[in-house]
Amino acid sequence: MASLLAPWGGHPAQNVALIAAQFSNLKLTIQPPDADAKEPVLTTADGQKIAQSEAIARYVATTGGTADLYPASSAAAIDGWLATAAAIEAAAAAWCQPTCGAATPEQRGAARQQLEAALAQLEAALASSAYLAGAAPTIADVAVLAALLPLFQEVLGQDVQQQFAAVTRWLQACAAQPQFAAVLGSLALCQQAASWAEPAAGGAAAEGGKKKKKKKGGAGGGEDGASSSAPSTQASSAANLAEMDPEKAARKAAKLAEKEAKKAKAAAKAAAKATSSVSLASEGAKASKKAEQEAKRAAEAAEAQAWVDAARATPTGDKKTLPAEMPKGYVPKAVEAAWYEWWQQCGFFKPDLNSDKPPFVIVIPPPNVTGSLHIGHALTNAIEDTIVRWRRMSGYNTVWVPGTDHAGIATQTVVEKKIAREQGKTRHDLGREGFLEEVWKWVREYGDRICDQLRRLGSSVDWDRKAFTMDDNLSAAVKEAFVRLHAEGLIYRDNRLVNWCCKLRTAVSDIEVDYIDIPKRSLLSVPGYDEPVEFGVLTSFAYPLEDGSGEIVVATTRVETMLGDTAVAVHPEDPRYAHLHGKHVMHPVNGRRIPIICDAELVDMSFGTGAVKITPAHDPNDFQTGKRHNLEFINVFDDNGNINTNGTGQFAGQPRFKARTTVVEFLKEKGLFRGTLDNPMRLGLCSRSKDVIEPVLKPQWWVNCQGMAAEGCAAVRDGRLEIIPRDFEKTWFQWMENIRDWCVSRQLWWGHRIPAYYVLLEDEAAEARGNPGAPSEHMDRWVVGRDEAAALEAAQQRFPGRPVKLVQDEDVLDTWFSSGLFPFSVFGWPNQTPDLAKFYPTALLETGHDILFFWVARMVMMGMKLTGEVPFKQVFLHSLVRDAHGRKMSKSLGNVIDPINVIEGITLDGLYQTLLGGNLDPKEVEKAAAGQRTDFPDGIEECGTDALRFALVAYTSQGRDINLDIKRVVSYRHWCNKLWNAIRFAMLNLGEGFQPSEQLDAASLPFACKWILSKLNAAVATTVKGMEAYEFSTATSAVYSFWQYELCDVFIELIKPTIYQDDAVPGAAAAKQATRDTLWICLETGLRLLHPFMPFVTEELWQRLPRRPGQQQAASIMIADYPAPVEGWSNEAVEADMAYLLLVVNRTRSLRADYDLTSRHKPPMLLRVKDAGKAALLAGSIVELVTLTGNGSCEMLAEGQAAPHGCGVAIVDDVTTVYLSLSGVLDAAKELEKLGKREADAAGKVEQLQKKLAMPSYQEKTPEEIKAADLERLVKSEAELESIRHHIEDMKKLLDS
Repeated sequence: MASLLAPWGGHPAQNVALIAAQFSNLKLTIQPPDADAKEPVLTTADGQKIAQSEAIARYVATTGGTADLYPASSAAAIDGWLATAAAIEAAAAAWCQPTCGAATPEQRGAARQQLEAALAQLEAALASSAYLAGAAPTIADVAVLAALLPLFQEVLGQDVQQQFAAVTRWLQACAAQPQFAAVLGSLALCQQAASWAEPAAGGAAAEGGKKKKKKKGGAGGGEDGASSSAPSTQASSAANLAEMDPEKAARKAAKLAEKEAKKAKAAAKAAAKATSSVSLASEGAKASKKAEQEAKRAAEAAEAQAWVDAARATPTGDKKTLPAEMPKGYVPKAVEAAWYEWWQQCGFFKPDLNSDKPPFVIVIPPPNVTGSLHIGHALTNAIEDTIVRWRRMSGYNTVWVPGTDHAGIATQTVVEKKIAREQGKTRHDLGREGFLEEVWKWVREYGDRICDQLRRLGSSVDWDRKAFTMDDNLSAAVKEAFVRLHAEGLIYRDNRLVNWCCKLRTAVSDIEVDYIDIPKRSLLSVPGYDEPVEFGVLTSFAYPLEDGSGEIVVATTRVETMLGDTAVAVHPEDPRYAHLHGKHVMHPVNGRRIPIICDAELVDMSFGTGAVKITPAHDPNDFQTGKRHNLEFINVFDDNGNINTNGTGQFAGQPRFKARTTVVEFLKEKGLFRGTLDNPMRLGLCSRSKDVIEPVLKPQWWVNCQGMAAEGCAAVRDGRLEIIPRDFEKTWFQWMENIRDWCVSRQLWWGHRIPAYYVLLEDEAAEARGNPGAPSEHMDRWVVGRDEAAALEAAQQRFPGRPVKLVQDEDVLDTWFSSGLFPFSVFGWPNQTPDLAKFYPTALLETGHDILFFWVARMVMMGMKLTGEVPFKQVFLHSLVRDAHGRKMSKSLGNVIDPINVIEGITLDGLYQTLLGGNLDPKEVEKAAAGQRTDFPDGIEECGTDALRFALVAYTSQGRDINLDIKRVVSYRHWCNKLWNAIRFAMLNLGEGFQPSEQLDAASLPFACKWILSKLNAAVATTVKGMEAYEFSTATSAVYSFWQYELCDVFIELIKPTIYQDDAVPGAAAAKQATRDTLWICLETGLRLLHPFMPFVTEELWQRLPRRPGQQQAASIMIADYPAPVEGWSNEAVEADMAYLLLVVNRTRSLRADYDLTSRHKPPMLLRVKDAGKAALLAGSIVELVTLTGNGSCEMLAEGQAAPHGCGVAIVDDVTTVYLSLSGVLDAAKELEKLGKREADAAGKVEQLQKKLAMPSYQEKTPEEIKAADLERLVKSEAELESIRHHIEDMKKLLDS
């Protein structure tokens, strides 16, 4: 059973889950509220944890459902509304209990603006629709209602309720439905006259998170947040026998089953007899029909493949020739072929160096040269290309610089494995130069693989500017940066502790270390060890005093490091050890005299024995202690993590974690072992290799970051650098203000070799010269130069008259050092090139928030230090991509999504094969395969690039992780087909030789044309505003809504009577021309509006549209102007009239659905309207009403005129009523017969449940969750019975008529 934990009772996520459970068979338990919880968390039956209300909503809507709360046909719209619900929930926290007490007035003001905008969006959507996404409630309605409800109950008074009347009506109508009412109880809205009153001080948040009491009938607990279980919705027919004696119930159930089986058998015999005489003919007809269907599918597939083949046959760089007849459906492979190469050949991606347009410059976050496309790359490039295409179309001179990173550790590892596999050699066998030749060979062969994949995504980068961090010019920039920073004293050499990865045999920076919490004694797998290694254990042992008078006991979690101990520390005020001050203990392995020192800064008298072993060369705290007390620093590990020979005795040569065991055995033999205890600890792991990090003392190059970090903070504070979302500013300041010096040495061969040289004085003894990189090196012997000649000159100046020899540092620089220079090194820095002057600083840096410190901070620090300017004006940080359930993507879970598989499609078996090529062990492979079978039972349908891009960008909402559901991508692929059909309709109906008029007089257009142009203007304005604010979900929602709900669903349907009208009819020709002109404008403008998000399909469709005569046209949609609102098109009055008309249409459609009317049913429609203005509007829109409702006719009832008998009735508003005349449409007698049976069944259920609930023992003995389930069934059954009886009355009236 799933369970939900929320921060407080009645949390929106809790209501969402409970209401959704009413529609489905989901078992759900509500845990007691936890005020310390930061967000709601749903734990599934198999233990998976799903956080955030949006992800929880999606899960409960798609799990165990009998009702379709998440229909695939509406998935895109639903996801948009789920994002809106999440935004409402976040903003409402500033106004509603129990969180409002923590909000400032400024925060409440900003939240109010967001909420008013959301309410306006909802009002517009609900003005013409009963529900948010379809003709029935979906999870969109549930989630948005749950998010809005606290506002309507606590904050929004009657003024706002009247202002947003459609939202208020919708909320009340939904809440009245049984599924909602079972959870929410009787709904009472805020009755105060005015809204937005400041919350009273000392609310729940100020009172320490005390929970608000639930209303009677509400879910999630009783008074004071007491726990309760959610109603189980696993109702079945067996429940009707629950109160019988078990034995009797079983017998009755068996008889019922036997009876039903006999009925089924008899029916089968009768059916067989009835069809026996025509069986042969029937079988022949079925076979013929099946063969016909298969032939049709084969023909369509062949036609599509021929289209694909023809498109792919386009010579590289040529413009694709489109089929003369537009294909019937959208095929991504055919549509996406050839366009990219043509765009590139035409130079559309390149900037104009002589242009006076404002520049918009962005550099790509360079992916690893070893990499292949993953979903993070897809998200990054979808967002960046959308921005760049929008800016290019908006009049900017765009420069998007692509590139790849040499990825020192990753690339060296790949090539080392390759030569070991193919040649049986190590890099040391080849030597440095030979190994680097192999690396360059690999880069030349495979380095462009990811660039080719970026082309698949449509990334409109200037490939002529492609940069590789090991290119000569970028390498020169790296060398220059090192030399300058060293000259200023910001780069220095020091013998300090580094994070050493034994597997990679190199140091890594602090931010390349991942920490995991070990709560107690645990066995973990460690690279290079066959057996698990024990962690989370505190081992105690004794050091014997030098004079033999006793011992002192110490404890450690890394007992193997005792081989390097050089002191035992005690607190100077600890009376237990006052007599030992200044004395020594003896090391049991090597006899080393170890001093007992006093250190109040390190030692906590209350922890353990109060005595601490000191290993200065292998622990950060001990390192500082060693510095304070001038202790000896003894390194006991070699670079492989094995014990070296520095006084380690019998343990020399042992792997460090083997020594962990053998040292304990040795201590036991010596009688010095004193026991072990579980000990919680944090363990550092190398983020690249997952090896356990070993603190090791090594001489390395370091960068002093304090001053540069302070400049980076100042740039954000004074506005030179804007971080979006602003939530990350706090993180930025926290990290930058506590920054530590950066170790930039890496013990690799592949990378930028450090331009530092060790000076060997040839007139001194070899042993006195020191060994660079070893403890014996002399720090003052290092010189730095742009080349060896410059370094030699510096050495001769430092050691005048002495014979010197230079040895270059073997190490290379951290990969992030060169990446930190990327925004200006790609434009030629340190040379003052025209490109650097024109295009630097860049406009924007767009990347994932997970590399804010790895990369963004370093670019800012180094850019400001070396160029004097921030490298970019804005930083937009997108969120991380998770799976549909909110889980982090992991190979072992089987939920990793390869974007190419989404673009091209893949079978379930194909997905399984991808698991076999990795490094998963067999158990993980099976676990991952199970995950694939659950999430992708039918594999992944071919979606195409455009659908994937649109989905990723539409998901992007600032500051929130993305829960990627492939179903949503598939729905956008189907939506592409809708766009295709819209253009196909236009091409068929614009007419041969159609040319759009040069001018369009909006004021003289038909009603529908005025309306769609006004909606187009609104969509353009909203999209542009969203793009400017990097609110991509807002922008995509505006584009999608215009195409889907306004252009395709309404306008194209409305214009069909006009388009199909005979030209001989007076005025028909002029009406057709105006309508066609309007249609052309909507399609052409709509495609340009959509292009940045979906570049391929929009280009293909735009190229098919006719052009305006005499107007200079762009060769490609990607260099056409981006739409802007047109003065004179916006018309609020027309929009209001259409909203009312569509409200009538929607209510009529709902009424048709109530009677199960299909498209073949064409009942007369009658309207009673008490308002003269509205009556005139509807009377003038008879054709529109008939067209959109699918009824046979529409008539306005005169004042006092009665509607005919036998009508279905729907009240639209206080002045408008719709009647459907069902006489002759439905067979009332048959309907009554069916309804009578349904009424008997429903009444029986109600009676049975009422009796059960009235039994004396029921309230005393029945568990609460069963009571809740029974009550829910009763409410649902009563509502069903009432509805059936209402329809019976209607049918009786119809029969009487």
